[in-house]
Amino acid sequence: MESADLAACGALLAERHRRHRMAEPLLSARFCAVDAALRELTATFETTGASGAVALRDAVPVGFVLGAPKSSPVWGPNVWVEAAGQAVTDAEVIRDLYAAAATRWVAEGRTAHYVLVPAHDADLVRAWFRLGFGQQQAHAVMPAVRTRTAEVAGLTVRLAVRADIPALAELDLELPRQHGSSPTFSPGVLSTVEENLAEWEEGIADAGLATFVAESEGRVVGSAIGCALEKSGTHLGLARPDNAGFLGFAAVFPHARGRGAGRALGEAVIDWAVDSGFDSVVTDWRVTNLLASRTWPALGFTESFLRLHRTVAT
Repeated sequence: MESADLAACGALLAERHRRHRMAEPLLSARFCAVDAALRELTATFETTGASGAVALRDAVPVGFVLGAPKSSPVWGPNVWVEAAGQAVTDAEVIRDLYAAAATRWVAEGRTAHYVLVPAHDADLVRAWFRLGFGQQQAHAVMPAVRTRTAEVAGLTVRLAVRADIPALAELDLELPRQHGSSPTFSPGVLSTVEENLAEWEEGIADAGLATFVAESEGRVVGSAIGCALEKSGTHLGLARPDNAGFLGFAAVFPHARGRGAGRALGEAVIDWAVDSGFDSVVTDWRVTNLLASRTWPALGFTESFLRLHRTVAT
């Protein structure tokens, strides 16, 4: 892929996003405009290490794929095809594009491949599956509408206070611990309670975060955090709805799971988003996290993008 290809590929991206919004109207309308889509594509193209491929039919571009590496060691020697990194007129074309682009990626030693695919496009998702990819993560959105679920007996959800910091520091470890167990097997980098305590000493006063705790029999059993989506480093560009709140974290101690605490915490963040004037709420989850992948859709979240993953054995 070369700079001369960007204008035509930007038009393909804008058309892809237009079709995506027909299925998910909460996504931003801005990127249906070619100039806005082109800016996102250009920014990706100018990322250090970016490379990809363009498919032509009768000298006219009919698709592209564009990826770039991330420096975090969590992801391995990687390439990411983000939300602005692909568009095709025919889903099957993506398989030829990947074959061309991945030749270079693997030659460079980048064997962990991640791709963000519009969730509504079943043909495109299937084409990636037929390239050996599987779903790792779900990105999802819902309208900011107040919840009306009955209260859970014996459970109180409230805003966190400074006295909750020890419990919050412990709860910060629960999500990576859960991800490290079956069937997710992906703990990431684990922090320590001491590191979490130090962060919460400052973070508890952050007006940009809405931190909730669930309390049962006088003890904190879970927590959740809401904030503006702009604070997220994951939901960017075409994957970022306008004026959206973000359910960025939720965890419940193992002994308290299965009683509705996670759902109650999610509802608290959604209601906070409504009160804060957001139009929608965004979240994401590992699809192998059995609790999250059942709780968040039950609250009304629908998948907007799927993160797919493949590791190439060399």
